Amino acid sequence: MVFCPSLRAKMPTFADSNTYLSLLTVNSQLSTMNLNMPPVTKNLIIINLLMYLAKIVATRYGIDFDDLLGLHFFMASDFRLYQLFTYMFVHGGLEHIFFNMFAVWMFGRIMERVMGSQRFLFYYIVCGLGAGLMQEGVQYIEYLYTGLNAYDSVNLDGLVVPMNAYLNRWTTVGASGAVYGILLSFGMTFPEERMFIIPIPFPIKAKWFVIGYAVIELLSALGHPGDGVAHMAHLGGMLFGLALILYWRKHPGDRGGRFFGGSGNGYSGFGGYDNYFTRYEDVTQGERHSSSLWTRFRQTCAQQWETLRQAVRRKPRMKVHTGGAKHSADMEWNRRKQEREAEIDRILAKVKQGGYDSLSAEEKRKLFDASGR
Repeated sequence: MVFCPSLRAKMPTFADSNTYLSLLTVNSQLSTMNLNMPPVTKNLIIINLLMYLAKIVATRYGIDFDDLLGLHFFMASDFRLYQLFTYMFVHGGLEHIFFNMFAVWMFGRIMERVMGSQRFLFYYIVCGLGAGLMQEGVQYIEYLYTGLNAYDSVNLDGLVVPMNAYLNRWTTVGASGAVYGILLSFGMTFPEERMFIIPIPFPIKAKWFVIGYAVIELLSALGHPGDGVAHMAHLGGMLFGLALILYWRKHPGDRGGRFFGGSGNGYSGFGGYDNYFTRYEDVTQGERHSSSLWTRFRQTCAQQWETLRQAVRRKPRMKVHTGGAKHSADMEWNRRKQEREAEIDRILAKVKQGGYDSLSAEEKRKLFDASGR
């Protein structure tokens, strides 16, 4: 029996790049929180870039990274369990990896400072794995819904393809699931932070931005299931990220390393705050709670500035004695020094206007003597 579905391309886990993070800028106040990338964010970007370069080189030798490391449908013969992890480090093209890594750089460095490096890495991996699992589940539902389980081959524009070969075409690549998890964490951490999305002329709060993107992804998944974008994988990354954040907030004292990125020494050593996910108010800006990262940052800057200002304004207490032969000699030496400096300034101005050859022999001698002092 032959089934004739529409032709489907590989499905990169990335939304339309023309309407994604290329149109997004965050308030510069948050960007200045950390101009240098923390270690996990930096290494994630480096690894993804190296994998992309390796993919280009491997293609010249007939090696398909998408097929080898991309996430296949679990019922396909090319599926391997490790692909649930490796697929998030493989990207379909330059535009694909650029916008994903741009989002990791823009939001990941902020969230790593907030969570701590160990917890942020765990969160990133969990969101990526969750996106892959969601994609597998959606593909299985599609497999059953379209009745592919009743056929042993498909007809693609007159070409009969065995079912196994057809299922191997269902490949997902990209870090977008993990990226959407980062976006969710940013929106939940800084819900009132205003963001600018070109061409919208007014700022949008982060919480509405995240909710809007989730709704768009859901509508796109339902309305355009064959557009080559794994919309449900994006939602999967956000759902797993939401579950993990809610768990951390409900169990803020779990430091035993048993579940969800726990560590016996807490997370402050990695740049984060141990009690960050205890309450919603603790992770938002407000006068009632001064423990948030941005509030502490502003307080530290204000204290340092006040210390510096007081040090500059403080007048030194000195005892000055005038008179005597030594004082007269010092005054004479200072007067001659000022005369020499004024003469050198005059000579340099003359050089600037007429060149070195315009100087007299005496002026050249004075300039030479001054250069040797």
